[in-house]
Amino acid sequence: MKSIINTTNAPAPIGPYNQAVLMGNTLYTSGQIALNPKTGNLVLDDIKKETAQVMHNLKAVLEAAQMTFENVIKSSIFISNMDDFASINEVYGSFFNEATAPARETVQVAKLPKNVNVEISVIAVK
Repeated sequence: MKSIINTTNAPAPIGPYNQAVLMGNTLYTSGQIALNPKTGNLVLDDIKKETAQVMHNLKAVLEAAQMTFENVIKSSIFISNMDDFASINEVYGSFFNEATAPARETVQVAKLPKNVNVEISVIAVK
């Protein structure tokens, strides 16, 4: 059965979608950007801070589904500038155990919502 996952600890959807959908034991998250859910402001002053906000938003969605980053099996990272890859990777990596880190792709795109620099989505399994 399909269950909708939403939490006030992550940014509210800005379109016709939900923060995540749980189907059986598998969670599919929508892409998260660096929108601070408490202030509604974007965190764009530094790529590491921006990436950390994205990861904290993902963490909140995972927690709403009673999961952690250990449950993540696949990540998709979209970035506007591949020159930011090392900084994004450093912050992203700090949220995972390297030995059990998920599969992943990182893709440079022409533009992201609200002109952010990074968007990340994950798939997790209980």
